[in-house]
Amino acid sequence: MKTALLSTFVAAATALAVVREGQAPLQLPSQADAELYLVETAPGETKWVTEDEKWELRRNGVNFFDITNHQDFSTLSRATVDFPSKTAYGDKIKPLLEKLDKKQMRTHLEKFTSFHTRYYRSQYGQQSSAWLLGQVNQTLADAGALDHGASARHFEHPWGQNSIIATIPGKTNKTVVIGAHQDSINLFLPSILGAPGADDDGSGTVTILEALRVLLSSEDIATGKGENTVEFHWYSAEEGGLLGSSAIFQSYQKDGRDVKAMLQQDMTGYVQGTLDAGEPESVGVITDFVDPRLTEFIKEVITSYCDIPYVLTKCGYACSDHASASKAGYPSAFVIESDFQYSDKKIHTTEDKIEYLSFDHMLQHAKLTLALAYELAFAKLD
Repeated sequence: MKTALLSTFVAAATALAVVREGQAPLQLPSQADAELYLVETAPGETKWVTEDEKWELRRNGVNFFDITNHQDFSTLSRATVDFPSKTAYGDKIKPLLEKLDKKQMRTHLEKFTSFHTRYYRSQYGQQSSAWLLGQVNQTLADAGALDHGASARHFEHPWGQNSIIATIPGKTNKTVVIGAHQDSINLFLPSILGAPGADDDGSGTVTILEALRVLLSSEDIATGKGENTVEFHWYSAEEGGLLGSSAIFQSYQKDGRDVKAMLQQDMTGYVQGTLDAGEPESVGVITDFVDPRLTEFIKEVITSYCDIPYVLTKCGYACSDHASASKAGYPSAFVIESDFQYSDKKIHTTEDKIEYLSFDHMLQHAKLTLALAYELAFAKLD
């Protein structure tokens, strides 16, 4: 935006310098002429800002929905779902957990972070999304799931980088969603500076991709014998104000889709802050602006299937894509790599690199994701 405004001012100044005598003077554009965006920083609290002001909000730790093109996306009362009180499929799930592969996650993340940036308005963002869709389709094909109705597709957006939806049909249209966001951003000159986004959210992206691969190694899942449909989502433009997930869940809301649960995995790899603070390695379970019943079941899943405990923490309003599901009236939850205060401080810069991440920790998030997806695929969600 800064570059565009500078060019506009230069062009206008040049034109002004050559105005002929007798002509009306040209008016230089003001900051108010720049494109504005309507952001929601808290329930019912909105204001118009420039793009630069959006990034300033983010640099100051203020999260928001960009509702410029989604002003009719109304917040509905959250559906009440009776989630299981205990886990029930340990005999099926525990053998699957042994198949999760840290090397597979590293290989994918090395490629994913090789794009200069995954900024949603950049060509790199488009290219990384195309590559990711290819990996998802290959995962479905290798499992033979395409022969049983599974599919993967782009959910198209006007800004260039598309979201991705992989669907594994079950016996009903009741749907469980596992999500992560695929875009990255450097909050200082997003269109120019590099943003490897290894932790934010390359880690979540490859974590749920690996969980999908192993989930599909269950013949019952791959052949559609689950009670519920399972979807894996990779959202575009989370960094721009939850744009991709808002578009998807608004469309689901309008179409009357029956989403019973949504889990977001955003940042799953950084543990050093926790260790430096003398705290035990743990999974951060977000407790604010989430569905409490789903969150309680996630705590049960962590206790049953992970090798580390959980810690309860908060992240604020609109802090990741689960908030879009909640706005649509769907039960949602969010887990993160640690207590929020110890999470990765290198995000949104050129230093968000693989070398600072723990794939052992990402493996714990993959276990959680795989186990939750399997448990909820077969649960009676009423």
